[in-house]
Amino acid sequence: MKSDSLVIIPTYNEKENIKAIIEAVLAVGEHQFDVLIVDDNSPDGTAAIVESLITEHPERINILKRAGKMGLGTAYIAGFKWALDHGYEYIIEMDADFSHPVDKLPELQATCATGGADVAVGSRYISGVNVVNWPMGRMLMSYYASAYVRLITGMEVRDATAGYVCYRREVLQAINLDAIEFKGYAFQIEMKFTAHRMGFIIKEVPIVFINRVLGTSKMNSSIFFEALWGVIKLRWDSIFNKARFTRQPAPPQITSGQ
Repeated sequence: MKSDSLVIIPTYNEKENIKAIIEAVLAVGEHQFDVLIVDDNSPDGTAAIVESLITEHPERINILKRAGKMGLGTAYIAGFKWALDHGYEYIIEMDADFSHPVDKLPELQATCATGGADVAVGSRYISGVNVVNWPMGRMLMSYYASAYVRLITGMEVRDATAGYVCYRREVLQAINLDAIEFKGYAFQIEMKFTAHRMGFIIKEVPIVFINRVLGTSKMNSSIFFEALWGVIKLRWDSIFNKARFTRQPAPPQITSGQ
């Protein structure tokens, strides 16, 4: 039976994790979550593993296969559009590597469904610094990057670069997804800032982030510097290009008589 909630997991070379993470999401007991894998033509056979699992759970597991590695942001945009086309009410971003605790999925969903939020962020920094197995330099870079985002944008989100996020469908319908510019960390900031500027309510849910054990991190310096300069551009646009943050009209409701 189809759920009202979809977890989008972008993948590139995640064969070590993909089967386990999908099975963990399907096993969450408090609320049912469907899964969409957006795979960027992983040469390690990630997509083939997903397709074998689809034969076991055809109603709950889905895959979008893309031609190549095109960036995290574009993977999520493709997933968002797919989720909206398929009628999901709550759309969640999550990594494939178990850095995001699967058992927090029901709380993220409930924060949007009944907790008054339009966007729920799985936050590493809302209750201190809750990161495990990261090098000190990377942890400090991430923590102070979020502080930098708050300073430049005025957006009171403690973990602006977080990639564990639940959106109500109305938020993704209101944002012009084709106008989202950034692909890495800056994508996460841009989505939150755009929702914030449109007047949507963002709430943070504390999580413990555990650095991946299997597979290879996709983080690099170009992604970091995209975020550094991207924040300034977002702030500039919020002053001089306000049309960028104008809500898109809701699609027409289709009634049974049409």
